[in-house]
Amino acid sequence: MSRALPGNPTPVGAPPGGRRALAVWGVGVSVYFVAVIFRTSLGVAGLDAADRFDVNASALSTFSILQLLVYAGMQIPVGLLVDRLGTKKVLGIGVVLFTAGQLGFALSPSYGMALASRALLGCGDAMTFISVLRLGTRWFPARRGPLVAQMAGLVGMAGNLVSTLVLSRLLHGIGWTAAFAGSALAGVVVLVLLVLFLRDHPEGQEPEPVPHRGVAYVRRQITASWREPGTRLGLWVHFTTQFPAMVFLLLWGMPFLVEAQGLSRAVAGELLTLVVLSNMAVGLVYGQVVARHHGARLPLALGTVGATALLWAATLAYPADTAPMWLLVVLCTVLGACGPASMLGFDFARPANPPERQGTASGITNMGGFVASMTTLFAIGVLLDATGDDYSVAFSSVFVLQALGVSQILRLRRRAVRRERERLVASRVASVHVPV
Repeated sequence: MSRALPGNPTPVGAPPGGRRALAVWGVGVSVYFVAVIFRTSLGVAGLDAADRFDVNASALSTFSILQLLVYAGMQIPVGLLVDRLGTKKVLGIGVVLFTAGQLGFALSPSYGMALASRALLGCGDAMTFISVLRLGTRWFPARRGPLVAQMAGLVGMAGNLVSTLVLSRLLHGIGWTAAFAGSALAGVVVLVLLVLFLRDHPEGQEPEPVPHRGVAYVRRQITASWREPGTRLGLWVHFTTQFPAMVFLLLWGMPFLVEAQGLSRAVAGELLTLVVLSNMAVGLVYGQVVARHHGARLPLALGTVGATALLWAATLAYPADTAPMWLLVVLCTVLGACGPASMLGFDFARPANPPERQGTASGITNMGGFVASMTTLFAIGVLLDATGDDYSVAFSSVFVLQALGVSQILRLRRRAVRRERERLVASRVASVHVPV
């Protein structure tokens, strides 16, 4: 186990970073980049999917709900697999699965087969982000953790941007099958890169062997991670911050802007693009701020939740048939902060767990936002059908989950921060006794 020398914030034997680390990490995030393209491809094809499979709002939302249900349900198993098998093997399995799912979605002749394809895609997608987070901890020093994690999220948003700008145009230019099947080729490309160039860790940085004994090992990993207040706080931060933008980008943003706000598809697409661009810009800012001021994590998370709730309330309650363009622009800009804010959840879980539990703890944390997104996707679809497409009522479900999440964050914050401070003090005391 690496320890810090007196006066040196970097532990002895810590990952060095550098160009080699950046290159290997780049291969890993390229896999995540493609996974996000596939994950968000339905967001620009929601109306087309409704026509292609002749389904209503509830059935349409089932596509994304099933995909996220599989994704969320896979988080803890994937975390355990990453801790046990390493990044390369898990990412390789993920690429094969999400590429097969995207290709299957392109060729699906029926609603049932399309559902199965999205479930397969969700399963493969679930294996990417946790693997990339672990790759970052193995190749970069801990002090760069917040920035590296935010950069991974930024790359994911770039994938979302490709869906919004490129895939949407291909969809309306060359058709459903050609657009989705053609995009599946990107999965083949990143699989080749992964096999040839990805390495789990630098030479001489092999993790200490951990005994894996079936069910007992699984139970021990999950229980130990969950007992840490930082892990639970990370889950609720992720839960509360991520889902408003995820729901908007993944499915309901385009219908809301076109059907409820009366915008053209082109203008609605530009607003979705604004969410992505804002996400990328805010991610850089949040990463730099947290790297320099660790105590800014919670204020940034809660501030993002408050701003999001305020803008949604102003948009939904606007005293006219449609909200003005300036308000929609501000809403989409603020929604862009949701993704970077959700990454702060990992900054609570990471220092609360030792290296051998990082995958499991990340899996638990990552479940939060996707469970919230899945719940909200379902609620919006049901409420739209029940109210005759009243988007104001349907989108009000956002506030319920935000209130739940904030209450849990406030309940856990003191214990988590106190426990983290105790660990830091213990680490500094131990470092003083390391012989030089």
